Formats: sequence, C-alpha cells, structure tokens
Amino acid sequence: MSQTFSDKRTYDRAKNIADLYRLASEDYAERPVVGWCGEDGKYHTKNYRELYEDACALASALLELGLREREHVALLADNRSEWLLCDAAILLCGCADVPRAADVTDQEISYIVGHSDSAIVIVENEKILSRVLATRDYLPHVRHMILIEGEPPADSDVLRLGELLERGKSRRAAGDRAVEERLSGICGSDYFTLIYTSGTTGEPKGVALTHDNMLSQVRDLPFHLYPHDRVLSILPVWHSYERVFEMVAISRGVCTYYTTVRTIVDDLQKVRPTFMASAPRLWEGLYTRILQKVRTGPAVSRLLFQAAYHCSREFQSARFFLTGQVIDLHGRTWRESLQLATRSIFKMLIYAIPYAVLDAVVLKKLRAIVGGKFRGTVSGGGALPSHVDEFFNYIGIPVLEGYGMTETSPVLAVRTFEKRVIGTVGPVWPHTQIRLVDTVSGAILYPSKSARGGGKGVKGEIHAKGPQVMAGYYKNPETTARVLQDGWMNTGDLGMITFNNCLKILGRTKETIVLLNGENVEPQPIESRLLESRFIEQCMVIGQDEKCLGALIVPSLTALKQQGFDVTTLEAATADDAVIRLMGAEVKRLSSREQGFKPFEIVQGWRIVHKPFEVGDELTNTFKPRRHIIAAKYQDLVNEIYQRAKSRSR
Repeated sequence: MSQTFSDKRTYDRAKNIADLYRLASEDYAERPVVGWCGEDGKYHTKNYRELYEDACALASALLELGLREREHVALLADNRSEWLLCDAAILLCGCADVPRAADVTDQEISYIVGHSDSAIVIVENEKILSRVLATRDYLPHVRHMILIEGEPPADSDVLRLGELLERGKSRRAAGDRAVEERLSGICGSDYFTLIYTSGTTGEPKGVALTHDNMLSQVRDLPFHLYPHDRVLSILPVWHSYERVFEMVAISRGVCTYYTTVRTIVDDLQKVRPTFMASAPRLWEGLYTRILQKVRTGPAVSRLLFQAAYHCSREFQSARFFLTGQVIDLHGRTWRESLQLATRSIFKMLIYAIPYAVLDAVVLKKLRAIVGGKFRGTVSGGGALPSHVDEFFNYIGIPVLEGYGMTETSPVLAVRTFEKRVIGTVGPVWPHTQIRLVDTVSGAILYPSKSARGGGKGVKGEIHAKGPQVMAGYYKNPETTARVLQDGWMNTGDLGMITFNNCLKILGRTKETIVLLNGENVEPQPIESRLLESRFIEQCMVIGQDEKCLGALIVPSLTALKQQGFDVTTLEAATADDAVIRLMGAEVKRLSSREQGFKPFEIVQGWRIVHKPFEVGDELTNTFKPRRHIIAAKYQDLVNEIYQRAKSRSR
C-alpha cells in the first residue's frame, strides 16, 4: 500500500529546518508550496520540488561567494516567493538569516546588520538598497549585497538574485554538491534565525532561535493541517509568529498564498483559504464591516441578522459548556455544573431548529466573507477583543487565539478545536511548562501542592520552560540573564491557569506595550519626551491590546500657576478648559513625527489623573511606575480615552 500524505510525518523525520525543506520536496514534490498574485490579478504558484531545487542552486552560488558555515545573512524584504527561496538557501548553507521588513529604518539597518555580523545582505528593491549602500561604511562584516528586484547602480558591486540563481543552477548541473555537505553538518543547536525586537528604547535585542526551537513548534502543533489546506498569509513573514506558521505549512505539504491589507478582501475570494495566521486587527475590521453592512441594510435583513446571531449565540454557548469549552475561573462545584448542564441541554433543545434554519439562511452568507471554506484561524500578536472573539466563534468561524513571544519561537499556548475556550489563550503548548510567580515575593503560585486546585485561578507572572525557549539574546548575556534563568523565561505577563486547564492573560508586568495590530512599543522614550514639558509632572503611556497609544497625565501645578492659571488642586485642573487645551497641545507637540516617533508611537488620547503617583502605591522604591497598578486604579479614565478614540474612528 502506498504511503498517504497524512502518514508521511515530514516534521518528525526532519533533523533541522533545512532538512525539512529537503524532505518536503520529496514528500510533496508536485504540490504547490507558495502562491502570489501576479500583475494579471491571478495567483501563480511554485511547487515543493521547484522551490528546493532553486534553493539548492542559490545556496550553491552563495557558497561560491565564500559564505562560511554558521555565518549570518540579513534578509530585508516583505512577503514574496523570493523570501521563501532566500530563507531556504541561507539555511541550506548552514547559516542563519537575520530578517527584517522592507520598511526597516536607516538606524535599524546600521544597527541590526552590523550587530548581527551579517556577511551578506539581501534586499528587496532599489529603495532599500540605496539606504543599505548609504550605511555600508558602518557594516564592516558585509562582503556582498544582493538585490531581489530592480537594477543596482552601474558603479556598484551589488549582485542580482536572478543572476546568482542561474549561476548556481549551472554549478549544480556540473555536479557541484557542496550544499549537501553543508546540510549534513547542521546541528539542532545551530542558530536558525536572529530576530531583532522592534523596541524604541535603547538598542534592539537579537533573539537567537535554533533549529531545535523551531522544530519543536512544527512537531508539536496541537491541531491538524493537511496538504489540501490553503493558507492565506497576511502577517509579516519575518515575525516569529508568521514564520512558524510557514514552517508548519511546509511540514504538512500545505500551500501558503501571500496577500496584503489592500487586497485581502478580494484574495479571500480568490484563494478561498481554509486556514490562516492572523492578528486581532483583521477580525476587528471584519467585525466592523459586517455590522456596518447590517446597519445600512433593509429592516428585514437587520431583524434576520439579530435573530440569527441570538439563536447562534444561545445554541453555541450551550454546546460549548457541554463540551467543556466555557471558562472556569473559580472551580465549579458538581451542583453548579449539573445546574448549568441542565440549562445548556434545555437551551440546545429550544434553539436547535431555529439555529439550523437561520444558520443556513443568514450566517452561511456571513461566513462567505472569508471565502466560504474557512476551517479556522490562529489569532496572535495581541489580545482579541472579547466581543469580536465571541462574535466569530458563535457565527461559525473558529478563532483559535494563541499566546507567546519572539523569545519562545513564539507559541506558549493556543486554543484547539476541541478546547476553544473563549476568554483564554487555550491549553499550554505540548512539552511546555508554565509556572506563575508572585511578583513581590517570588513565590511560585502555580503549580502548588498546598493551594486549592494546585494553584489554579490565582494570578501571577508567567514563566515558561520548554524546547521552544530561545538560546538567548545575541551578544547580550546580561539581558539574557535577566529574563532567562535555569531555562525559565520570564515573559513579563500576568496570567492564571483556569480550572479547565487553559491559560488566561491578565496584563503585563514588563513595560513593552503590544498594540492591537501587533506593533511593539516601548513607552519610556515617549514618556521621557512628554516629561520635557514643564507643564507635565508625571505621565504613563498606555495602549496594551488597543489600536493606539494613550496617556495618563499628572500636570505640574507649580508650572500652571506660574503660567497664570488659578489652580490649587488636580481636580481644579481637570475642570479648567484652558488647562485641558494646554495639556492637549503639549501632548500633540511632543508626541509627533517631528519628534522622531513612528505613527503607531504617537499618543492619540489622554486624561488628567486626580492625584500624583506616589512611592509605595503607583511607584516603586526607585520611582518607576507600577504599570499594572496604575492601569487598574485609573481604569475609568483609560476607558474614557478609548471610548473617545473609537467614536472618532467611526
């Protein structure tokens, strides 16, 4: 009996990620591996065999250029088929790539390429090339530059990717097998990639991930993908989240189709994907679009939608409870469980028929917005708003929210189809340990032999240990030692384990803010700039899991009085329209592009707090803000900031 796709288990046989490309080319030779939309508006594909042969050819040419084992190659490009080709070729050379998007800044180019000791730089187009050439004096390790698309300057020594590919093909045809020799020497502990975090304070940190790190993610996927699946890719491929998803797709013989924010609506219909990695912003946008269409539609359509969603919500929530997929934070007693189960059965009996009818008439059309063949998505890079999360899961578009960080390759937990517990990020990833630590005493709260439920339902700082945890920050042992001790990675996030064994994220103890679109923002430089105003005494930037940044402001009463304002208390300042206008002008002036901030780093809303931040309450003994304490204490002001931001965006 011939071997079927489902039992090939390419991912189990691979010794490293380069070997994964080789095995996939044998197991899924003629199947498409990557698709891209051409100028004709149609999708074109390359199969697994073609990708591997081209990657071997390019790798052969790179070896001819003198690329040595375990050197690093910077890859500055966005999602495109050549990205996958270059990635495979670099790995086949026994080297690690240093990826970054095409919108990389001049400062990032000089620091990342230089700090990573990259020997070769591959760039997407002439625009990026000109910027790399301008910083070449600061890149002493770079020996060659390669251009994917366009023409290099006539007086430069920049190489064209296409010409290198042809040169490599000629070498391979002549019998060159240096690539196979390199492949055989790759170890699981070798670096697979160096991903530099995009912080705005200090210098970016190079997260060193190994082949074993990535293989653990590929092998331990807790749900199934099949060769007939079609994955639509919209997230930046250089991010660890999208990167692991592409490796998972390759290990299962799946084709990944690239799309963009501009074309995704059309591409969903062209590709009709069955799966995709996504960010919360995508689903919030689709949610808004659906509701807007409903609101502007005929009255009959609005009534049908409301009835369909109500029936679906009631039926699905009951089904979720009966299958153990409703969050349990406190540990239900058997009496409570029996009562809820009885109620759920009753609800399912009542709503079964109207749900089935309205699902076929109304909700099926809503599901067509993602192509009509969608099996599910994993949402990551930030928290999914609860109302959006519930909406899509209840109308039949499974959203499997996940959690992790670049330093953990990245996934630490993810919902599965069998454990789709809304309000959590699902069960902990296979072969991964999670412990929750008291942020003050350092005591381990979970797992605990003495606590009820073993420590479930208790909030603590999340520490993780497993095969996906990074090797460390490249050339930065001090920072590595601060976050990684005895194999345990301090995530800086707060969470709890629910009584139905899922991880729930509750906030952050570290300073990095992750916006809803996945952008990482370090608040300290923004706060430092705001504090340059003599009218601002203290401030804290907020925005975790929101669309934009906000700020809580403590004005300087002394400076306001010197300016002529008649204010003696902060309450008086909040009531003075002139003070409010002044604060707004200062925030706008200091948090702007002119001050060197990127668009997502600009503060879009703010509020005055009613008392100064004090040591022992809102501040540590070293006068650092206790961010989660401040955010909780002034939650009403935070809500006001984002309610106003949402009303402005409508």
